[in-house]
Amino acid sequence: MVKRILLVEDEEDTREAVSEFLSEAGYHVDTARDGEIAMKLLRNNIYDMVVLDIMLPKVNGFVVLNWLRKHSQIPVLMLTAMHDEYTQLMSFDEQADDYIIKPFSLRLLQKRMEALFRRSRAQTSTNLWQYQDIEVDFNGFCAYVRKEPVDLKPKEILLLKLLLDHANQVLTRDQILDNLWKEEAPMDRVVDVYIKNLRKKLQLDCIVTIKGIGYKFEERL
Repeated sequence: MVKRILLVEDEEDTREAVSEFLSEAGYHVDTARDGEIAMKLLRNNIYDMVVLDIMLPKVNGFVVLNWLRKHSQIPVLMLTAMHDEYTQLMSFDEQADDYIIKPFSLRLLQKRMEALFRRSRAQTSTNLWQYQDIEVDFNGFCAYVRKEPVDLKPKEILLLKLLLDHANQVLTRDQILDNLWKEEAPMDRVVDVYIKNLRKKLQLDCIVTIKGIGYKFEERL
């Protein structure tokens, strides 16, 4: 699956150069020239990574990052022309995953992104998921509760994986439909039915309804 990147950069030449390079490297790239546009895109789309400049018009990168971390743990790579230690420390305090100083090599940027994706995959370990008495094998499309097999439809397993891949991020019904049903035309409220079935079959307490918006996976301790 092609990874989707949001590039937030106010300098037009840099934005176009990075976007073109990443697109040629095989990524799907959306761009934003200020923090306000970035937050709007993040509300309405699912991304695998955000490449985020700090000094942005309207809403700066730290504010965007702080807001994003309340909704999602997707990897964020910060861009800045500032070399001081304070700025770098503040980036990590706001839970950025990495930091690169301008001017930078496009190849170095790509390598930093690839490293973040590897780290993210290692942390999520999504092929085999275990939670309380539940075990789901996403490769084998099978699930167990207290070691007993549970009859899940392939779409139910794919829906669970989508929620896990975007843990703590609210996914709207339209985003879920676009990811799982694509060209199909499912009946109205099909997402709600599948969520209800997942909760019932797996006895899940970690799929949270966000009223009027959609759902998110929120693991309970």
